[in-house]
Amino acid sequence: MSDVLIAEPRDAPPRQTFAGEADRRRLTPPALKALVRLTAAWHVTKEQAATLVGVSPSTWDRIRQGRWQQTLSQDQFMRASALIGIYKALHLLFADNLADQWPVLRNKGPLFGNLTPVESMIEGGIPQMLEVRAHVDALRGGL
Repeated sequence: MSDVLIAEPRDAPPRQTFAGEADRRRLTPPALKALVRLTAAWHVTKEQAATLVGVSPSTWDRIRQGRWQQTLSQDQFMRASALIGIYKALHLLFADNLADQWPVLRNKGPLFGNLTPVESMIEGGIPQMLEVRAHVDALRGGL
């Protein structure tokens, strides 16, 4: 069997990454808005929200107040992407109330070890955030 190369259409937009400073600068405001909303919906503490996003609690306060004018780092965008994906998948899977409660409910599943999903993501960092996102996506897909 021969290898087949599939060319992208010539007018296809460039692939979106978080590596470019210009992309991160452009995407930071909507990402921060989404993070503020989802952490409020999940009723996490200021310290938990700051740790999930990868900033200090004082920086999180400035973000919440709309006074932070920096650009998210590539690491922080990875965190934001995972968290926003979890939020969206939960809202596709459950009614709004359960979707917003699930991240802070104690979970005895092997992925969580009797921690809440938020606690497990704080403990496990980005790799755990990606695992939680994959877990929720698999639940949503019926896997």
